Amino acid sequence: MGHFAPHNLGDALSALASQDGARILAGGTDFFPSLGEAVPPGTIIDISRVAELCGITATAAGWRIGAAVRWSDIAKAPLPPCFDALKAAAGAVGSVQIQNAGTLAGNLCNASPAADGVPPLLALGAEVELAGPLGLRRLALGDFLLGVRKTALGAGELVTAVHVPAQPDGSGSAFCKLGSRRFMVISIVMVAANVWVLDGRIAGARVAVGAASPVARRLPGLEAALIGRPVDDMGGFTQPGHLSGLAPIDDVRGTAGYRLEAVAELCDRAIAGALIHG
Repeated sequence: MGHFAPHNLGDALSALASQDGARILAGGTDFFPSLGEAVPPGTIIDISRVAELCGITATAAGWRIGAAVRWSDIAKAPLPPCFDALKAAAGAVGSVQIQNAGTLAGNLCNASPAADGVPPLLALGAEVELAGPLGLRRLALGDFLLGVRKTALGAGELVTAVHVPAQPDGSGSAFCKLGSRRFMVISIVMVAANVWVLDGRIAGARVAVGAASPVARRLPGLEAALIGRPVDDMGGFTQPGHLSGLAPIDDVRGTAGYRLEAVAELCDRAIAGALIHG
């Protein structure tokens, strides 16, 4: 096993191209547990020191979140209310030690159905920036995540950033997570909602659900049904038909039926929370 810790993106990409079987390491909070007792194969390329992958920056088009930004960085960042769901998810990812080490991009690349960071980013309309042998490219987050532990990363590519477009004025957001206990737990289901209002009525919404399908999904039927609804009508947003795109499973954390019931309740709570904080 070899270990390489580059300080710039060019060196990281060169190492990835030249080392057969090289593995990218960011925070390591998913990487090392996945190995069990095994020794990491090949070379580990630790990208945590790469300058281009650090920091949260406001741009003319929105915000850029570097791939190596840690959960604790997101939780503490001075971001507008449209990021409240992502900040809440950052505080729900494992322990404080995990939040201080784990990275946003690592959470995405691990591609767990229960990745806490995914629903808030879907609700923000985020894109993933990839760098590789052919240069930079961007994918919508929904196109980057292909299935359980599957992403659209190509050979020799790594994630460099997450881009969040500018949000509508007054956009609020909220994140609701259900687990077997309050902290340090894998989600049974979770929901993130971003909602914006015009003249006392909902003008638009994005609602995303995690841990109820192989990948987190937005609920376009529910989003469409919310448009035009008065903001003081604060209950019963979610109907069974709005959840038709989900495909929950039975596992040790809950049954599929229980997950669907919980999702409907969490959607209502997240939408109401987004309206309050917008």
